[in-house]
Amino acid sequence: MAGKVVLHYFNGRGKMESIRWLLTVAEVEFDEVYLTRREQYDKLINDGALMFQQVPMVEMDGMKLIQTKAILKYIAEKYNLYGKDIKDRLMIDMYSEGLIDFQEMFLILPFIEDVKPKLDNIQSRAKERYLPVFEKVLSGSIYLVGGKLSMADVLLVETSLMLEEKFPAILSAFPNIKAFQGRMIQIPAINRFLKPGSKRKMQPDAIYAKTVREVLSHMSI
Repeated sequence: MAGKVVLHYFNGRGKMESIRWLLTVAEVEFDEVYLTRREQYDKLINDGALMFQQVPMVEMDGMKLIQTKAILKYIAEKYNLYGKDIKDRLMIDMYSEGLIDFQEMFLILPFIEDVKPKLDNIQSRAKERYLPVFEKVLSGSIYLVGGKLSMADVLLVETSLMLEEKFPAILSAFPNIKAFQGRMIQIPAINRFLKPGSKRKMQPDAIYAKTVREVLSHMSI
């Protein structure tokens, strides 16, 4: 019998945060084991838990899952957040992978001193490349694909909130996305996740960056 889902990562957002979001929307309870020492990481490797010597790693259904996109797809498929057919899944994948690519621009911010050029680039990419896509799709649509909640919707609301943390007025030019965000945060599971004391992580700080450097200095975050 499979036990409780366990996440192995740092006490911060990074590549695990989207997984936390999706599990939350699926209403799956999970525990977390935070990496704070190099010895923990080495033990995971020596135990054969990390196929490519990378985290995130999720223990779920008797398996040790790695690779963020693969983990997200597994959760989405299992909990009916992955569309009704192969064409829906294709669109969900395209939207989701675009959002994941965009989110990766945020990952480097805790590890650099001069963040302004990076933030300027994030803002311009958001306004010119990413947000217009979703603004158009959401014109007259409640959800991104098939009139039904999916992984892509979860990633979009997560990304929209990340953007507003850095650029509070950024969605003013994208009313459909702002309205979508308003609907999404009323979903009970998301509403709870956004309240203090939940398992949602705050913006990464110097302690998070220091821990990552010490534990995983040569790996992707």
